[in-house]
Amino acid sequence: MRYVMSIDQGTTGTTVLILDEQLRIRGRYTRDFRQIYPKPGWVEHDPADIWSSVTEAIGRTLAEAGISGADLAAIGITNQRETTVLWDRATLAPVRNAIVWQDRRTADACAALKRAGHEELFRSRTGLVLDPYFSGTKLAWMLDEDPARRRRADAGELAFGTIDSYLVARLTGGAAHVTDVSNASRTLLFGLRSLDWEPELCDLLRIPRALLPQARSSAEVYGTTRGVPGLPDGIPIAGMAGDQQAALFGQACFAAGDAKCTYGTGAFILMNTGAEPVASRSGLLTTVAWRLGSGAEAGETCYALEGSAFIAGAAVQWLRDGLGIIRSAAEVEALAASVPDSGGVTMVPAFTGLGAPHWRPEARGLITGITRGTTAAHLARAALEGIALQIVDLLRAMESDSGRRLTVLKVDGGAAANNLLMQFQSDLLGVAISRPAMVETTALGAAFLAGLGAGVWRSKSEIAAVWREERRFIPTADRSRADEALARWNQAVGRA
Repeated sequence: MRYVMSIDQGTTGTTVLILDEQLRIRGRYTRDFRQIYPKPGWVEHDPADIWSSVTEAIGRTLAEAGISGADLAAIGITNQRETTVLWDRATLAPVRNAIVWQDRRTADACAALKRAGHEELFRSRTGLVLDPYFSGTKLAWMLDEDPARRRRADAGELAFGTIDSYLVARLTGGAAHVTDVSNASRTLLFGLRSLDWEPELCDLLRIPRALLPQARSSAEVYGTTRGVPGLPDGIPIAGMAGDQQAALFGQACFAAGDAKCTYGTGAFILMNTGAEPVASRSGLLTTVAWRLGSGAEAGETCYALEGSAFIAGAAVQWLRDGLGIIRSAAEVEALAASVPDSGGVTMVPAFTGLGAPHWRPEARGLITGITRGTTAAHLARAALEGIALQIVDLLRAMESDSGRRLTVLKVDGGAAANNLLMQFQSDLLGVAISRPAMVETTALGAAFLAGLGAGVWRSKSEIAAVWREERRFIPTADRSRADEALARWNQAVGRA
């Protein structure tokens, strides 16, 4: 039996899984770490905390699995994508805290680039919008913060990377400075078609080429372990992808038109668009999904459209923490199911504005249709329906941009366990909802990629053969309730 270790390095913690060839979880451990908030709108991580969480989770997971590191065929990595790290090449020590994807400190820099007329250049080359979310302006800020740091960067003494790149450097004892194309495509510096760093964009952001990692495929051997606590030397690090792309791969969304939605605090939807990047007319992002460097499909590049709803599970958290109408998030389904419908109540969960396809940052949450007969159960049901209604807007935009009709939506994340929400989502979209047997699809995608890179699996078809569905939700025959909810939603969104 061969085993693959998956390191899922997230925003608040690191999860390590060990899976066997039949996707049975043999060990799992999660280690949280500090969140650092130096100023309003600023979010940082100490890379040393992240590395410590990784090494502890590795040791605990091996112990639970009852195997040694020598039993591992490969290691895969998936990660919070846009978080930016700068470290000393010689010592691997970070030169300052990492700037997290949520951080907004470079909003003024992005606005200045827009005023200078550069937005369309970045959009056409990278598929991204000029926003502090992405890594490029974060890295420029780090260099501008300290002139001595910029001089060291120009001299080639420092290395930049997203979290995947930093972890590979640490796992290989500094032997590899690499990233994969999915993470590179989230930096504002990487060309969707060239699949390489774009000199013109680097110059606009004042980024020295000497800082940048080599952009490699998502499934190949980047290096082997050296000096890692709890692991022997020589284990191949063989696959990596950003978290949402890894979830797309982990859901076996291998054909153009396949889509997945991850229901977490927010909701992330990715649709596979095949071998050509699709420019969005709806404000969606175009991104590299993966490039395969090993297996039967070596050389294959796949692209995706991406959209996100800022608030999904966070709406249920608000019912719990803000209104106190439930004691735990798990209670919301039973409460919502205690009434046959929302009683005409519509909730637009625009607590932090509306993203694609509306792009109205000034929008705020709205609840309409309240009467004397409205109860906590109606509010709970309206919150779940509001989550699902946002997804309809995003997927309809994806269908329009891609020219493909959705047939099945694969789902994962915490809120995907809510049967009422999943059935309503199916009714709204008029398509089947497929929930996998293993809901940790982000970690699963990294394991699949590493397994391909190391030869545990030889092709995507082998992977598809071991992927399993746990439940399928089919649209109900009566669409009247879904159509009524959509009509009320469209009216309410315009007022939010």
